[in-house]
Amino acid sequence: MSDDPETVRQIAELARDTRPLVVLDVDEVVLEFLTPFIGFLDHHGHDFRTDSFRLHGNVIDRATGTAAGQETVDAFLEGFFTQQEDWQIVAPGAAEAMGRLGEKAEIVMLTAMPHVHHGRRRALLDRAGIKAPLVTTEKAKGPAVSLLAGERTAPVAFVDDIPYNHVSVAKHFPRAGLFHLMANKSLRPLLPALPDSVTEVADWIEAEAAIIEALSL
Repeated sequence: MSDDPETVRQIAELARDTRPLVVLDVDEVVLEFLTPFIGFLDHHGHDFRTDSFRLHGNVIDRATGTAAGQETVDAFLEGFFTQQEDWQIVAPGAAEAMGRLGEKAEIVMLTAMPHVHHGRRRALLDRAGIKAPLVTTEKAKGPAVSLLAGERTAPVAFVDDIPYNHVSVAKHFPRAGLFHLMANKSLRPLLPALPDSVTEVADWIEAEAAIIEALSL
């Protein structure tokens, strides 16, 4: 079980489903994140460099040329999530693929984001015509995926851009099919090694085909 009580509460409120399950990350999977976040930073006089697969240490104050401190980067992230409806857009092909997959599978979006922003993200997704349930979590994703799967015997697919989320799901729900997808591919060469069980997909065309095969839809 997830050790995030609010995540547990949100999952408990979902209607039970026995169909195959697709659990989707939101940032960089359903919505673009890095590209609009770079635009947000630019608006606030900062640049983003791609020296490593992380945010902290890569946000540069344009006026001084120095890396912004952790508190500053955290404040930018908080500001971005607060204003996400003004910055984020749907990743190419995501809405269409989700619509087709949703005809035969249950889709749940699982986003690692402070719970306080759930309403803003829900409004953004609704405005984009994406109606799948949204669950926020501030803890590891593996226990949440296991809880979402419940007692169903149907196959489960998990799509995310962060390697440690795949590691967490592989640990807590080993039979999930794992797929790595990034809307902005500029950081892909800097990725930590993915577990052997993870399938890399380049875009939603590849992701949809891989999920259909994995879930026998």
